[in-house]
Amino acid sequence: MENQIETSVGLATAGKMRAIGNDLVFLPNFELSFTEPFKNKAYTAAEIAYCDQFSDSLLRYASTWAAKEAVYKALKQLDDATVGWKKIEIIRKKKAGEPQVLLHNNPSNFKISLTISHDGDYVWAIALVDTAL
Repeated sequence: MENQIETSVGLATAGKMRAIGNDLVFLPNFELSFTEPFKNKAYTAAEIAYCDQFSDSLLRYASTWAAKEAVYKALKQLDDATVGWKKIEIIRKKKAGEPQVLLHNNPSNFKISLTISHDGDYVWAIALVDTAL
């Protein structure tokens, strides 16, 4: 029975072409867990440099974290390979510009659309990932 379920799930997701991921961050909780070891483990040097240029850097770190989580959740629906946090990089071509995703593994296999929003104590990110065929 277990093999039949695994086979059915595999067949249902085998032809999947796109996925959506999202993440919601509550800033007070994020601030409590935001430590130097976490920052160095989860963010690339470019992401750290970007976030640190703002007076409200915690909001920028939370926004980037929500974006990474959203991308991760969408990618896992299409490919169950492990993706490290520094392999998903959120970049912006200008200060407070449009967020884009740079994947350091399989960069050409996916097309990713990303949006980030914040209001009060909350940051929300949504990622739409399409397979590039």
